[in-house]
Amino acid sequence: MRNLTERLSISSLMAYASPAIPIAAMGLPMVVYMPPFYAQDMGLGLTLVGIVFMLARIWDVITDPVLGVVSDRFPTRWGRRRHWIVISAPIMIVATLQVFMPNPETVSATYLLMWMLVLYAAWTLMQVSHMAWGAELSPDYHERSRIQGTREITLLVGAILVLALPSIIEQLQPEKLGTTRVAAMGWMVIVLLPVTVFWAVSQVGEKKVQAVSHVSWFDSFRVIKQNSPLRSLLFCDLLLSLGNGITAALFLFLAADVLQIQRWSSSVLLLYFISGIFFVPLFIALSKKLGKHGTLSFCGAINVISINIIWFIPTGNVMATGLALILLGINMGAPAFLLRSMMADVVDEDMVNTGHLRTGLFYALLSMTEKVGGALAIGVTYSALDLMGFVPGGDNSKGVILWFEILFIVPPMLLNLIIAIRILGFPIDKDRQEHNRRIIEGQ
Repeated sequence: MRNLTERLSISSLMAYASPAIPIAAMGLPMVVYMPPFYAQDMGLGLTLVGIVFMLARIWDVITDPVLGVVSDRFPTRWGRRRHWIVISAPIMIVATLQVFMPNPETVSATYLLMWMLVLYAAWTLMQVSHMAWGAELSPDYHERSRIQGTREITLLVGAILVLALPSIIEQLQPEKLGTTRVAAMGWMVIVLLPVTVFWAVSQVGEKKVQAVSHVSWFDSFRVIKQNSPLRSLLFCDLLLSLGNGITAALFLFLAADVLQIQRWSSSVLLLYFISGIFFVPLFIALSKKLGKHGTLSFCGAINVISINIIWFIPTGNVMATGLALILLGINMGAPAFLLRSMMADVVDEDMVNTGHLRTGLFYALLSMTEKVGGALAIGVTYSALDLMGFVPGGDNSKGVILWFEILFIVPPMLLNLIIAIRILGFPIDKDRQEHNRRIIEGQ
């Protein structure tokens, strides 16, 4: 096992980031494919599925700070993070089997809610521990962007791999589209999770850090009140997750019922993530010029403009849809890795001010806002679809289609505009972060 230095080697970066592949392989279907799958193929209906997914996310939100504190408080001889990743893996495997491959005769809202609670708890522990581990691998301002950017690229690779399966199924077995593609995604998670977790925890170590005092679940919310930079990041992440959640929750309906390219929906979505991979390194480099917060503001401005291309895609035109998704994917990975890199700097600021190192808690709060945004997106948009009279796979009028397009485009556009404006005043730049590190390291 390597000795940790400020700059990680490529092999260590890839080993650390590899669990992001199954994390993404499970996360993407949960927001894009699973709600339509349970609403249509399992027959639970739009409103009921929207409520179940929203309740599951609310539970997930409650567990986030608790599991973040747990991740901080109970180290082992391995360190503070890796053992939690190992513990969460088998629980995720069992729950994935139940959620992705349900028996249609036993499926109900109760069944779905119960197994989603288990799956989300294990996924949260895995995700929070993995992000906190990455934040603690280096104290350097730009190296943190490199680590989180590599993790984001690996998340996109996971999304591409999991999308490749339904892309093939859409062409070969369109009559079994729903159940077959969801099951294939589940098996991908089950196979890759133990392999990548073993590679990561066996090849990459952890920095030794000081022990931290207990922070209760109630106190975790007091931290938000007392820390202005933390509030800014959580607010922006909430808006980003809400906008992305709206897009994800509606995409399959957009492809099938508005653009009428159902057999190609996963294929064109694949282009979206491929585009994101190629441009993440560009935004890492740009953050060295503009700073992380300046680059994030620039990303928000791009999103405000680019999402309007949806208005101009001709119905049934697969090539035009693919080109539009490539454009939309240019900076789809950048905001996420920038926020997570900036959170590591906020952890330093908090440590200077309080004397506590609460990486797990802070990343749990970031995970929490991401999930609140996703939950609200599914619950609100699915209910809105019912109210406007939208019928998946049905004969929807031009007026209904117009309202669908407005719902798909306008809210994410406004949310990204707010992000672009709000984050410009973020106070922790490279100089302040380096000043904080000198204090922490006693220089």
